[in-house]
Order: sequence, then C-alpha cells, then structure tokens
Amino acid sequence: MQQTRTRTAVYYLILWLVAILFFLPVFWILMASLKTPNDILAVPPKFIFQPTLDNMIDMLSRPNTVPYFINSLYLSITSVSLAIVVSFLAAYALSRYRFRATNFLMFLILSTRMVPAAAFVVPIFQMFNAFQWRNQFGVLMLYTMFSIPFSLWILKGFIDGVSTRYDETGFVNGASRLHVMFRVVLPQVRPGLIAAFIFNLIFVWNEFLLNFILGGPGTQMIPYALAVGLVSAGGNIDWAFVASLSTGYVLLPTILIFLFQKYLLVGMTFGTVRGEV
Repeated sequence: MQQTRTRTAVYYLILWLVAILFFLPVFWILMASLKTPNDILAVPPKFIFQPTLDNMIDMLSRPNTVPYFINSLYLSITSVSLAIVVSFLAAYALSRYRFRATNFLMFLILSTRMVPAAAFVVPIFQMFNAFQWRNQFGVLMLYTMFSIPFSLWILKGFIDGVSTRYDETGFVNGASRLHVMFRVVLPQVRPGLIAAFIFNLIFVWNEFLLNFILGGPGTQMIPYALAVGLVSAGGNIDWAFVASLSTGYVLLPTILIFLFQKYLLVGMTFGTVRGEV
C-alpha cells in the first residue's frame, strides 16, 4: 500500500512539473501584458510591480487589431461550422452504407491532414491566383477543406457507436432518412460534434502559414498580426504589444477548453469513454 502511494505521488509530481514547464511561457506573457515596457525589460525580472492596462488599451487602439480579431472569429467559426455539416453527412453515409474499401477510404481522407501544409502551398497559391481567390471566400473554403478530415474521422466513430436499430425503428414508424439523421442520430452524437468543432476551431484559430501566404487584404488573422507586428518603428521588438495581443489571443481557446473539457476527452477517445457527457 505504501509503495502504491509513493508511486502515485511521484507520478503526480512529474505531471505537475511538466504542467509548470508548459505554463511558464503563458505566465510570462500574461505578466508582461500588465507591465510597463521598462518593467518588461528589467534585469533582474520584476515579479512585484504595479499592474497597468495601458498595453491592452494601446493594443486595441491600433488600427488593424480589431479587424484581425474579427477576421479570426469569422473565418474560424464559419469554416468549422461548414466543415461540421459536411462531415456529419459524410460520416453518416460511411457509417451506414459500408463497402469493402471503407476503412481504406477513411485512411486516405485522414492522411490529407498528415501532410505538412508547406508541401502543397505552392500549387494552392497558383490556383488561388488563377481563380482570384485570395480573399475571404478562398481562405474560408481552404480552412473548411482542412477541417473536414479530422471532423469526419471523429464523427464516424461516434455514429458507428449508435445502433442501427434506432434507424430501423424510425423507418418502421414512417420517418424519412433525413428525419432519422437529424432527429434520431444527431442528438446522440452531440459530444462528438462539440469535440470536432472545438478541435478544428483551435486549429484554424492558430493557423499562420496558409493565412500568411495565401490570404489577401482583409483576410489576415491574429497570428499574422503577431508575426508582422513584432517589430516597432525603431527596429526593436515591441514586447508590450506582443504580450497584450498574445494574452487576448489565447483567451478563446482557454475558455473553450475549460468549458468543454469533458467533450474533448470523449472526442479524443472517439466516443469510447463517455462518462457523464
């Protein structure tokens, strides 16, 4: 018994140390956003200081900051919502209408997310130029396309866990296929929908490379602002701006993960661990 308690204590100690290591950069950014520029660059670092919101006010008062936030929200929420709708329809079809190569097809679809974005950015760039898609529509479709494979993989796992008896009961009672899909199956895979939505929302929210290369005027998001806005007019890194923008940038993923962490657990296990969801 004592050995088991010691082993458990060691495991928790290691987990806490790893968590602290991951949280330290976030803690530094959060503290820097509340410091004056002189306090940020102070040596040794100041842990006791007078907090100020001047950095936040300055960050929000800059001309492009609010449009960057609006673009990030619009492109993330809209593209992922479209991807969830398409993925649910495809997942239902692949789950209920099985054929010999279903698993291989699912592997091919998911493998598109395994390829680094830099590997196909050149042909996509040429296509976007040819069709003049370097606008919100083009970027929206691009993020929708990238969000479909992972959403499809998660949702198919959930729909596979819903017995076909529910479908058969609905058909016997005169329900149409669409009625069964949206009124019978859809409510039972709600945790999967939420998990897929949050996972892909965080992916699009954090995406930089494609937005930087393929996006045109009016499509830039917060990662783009962080990349091109690091340097102030004097040629030095504007740490106050970077810290305040980064603090605002991490709020949405943090809130979503805190509110829906149980759904994320279910999503990562593809519905095999449901718990109290």
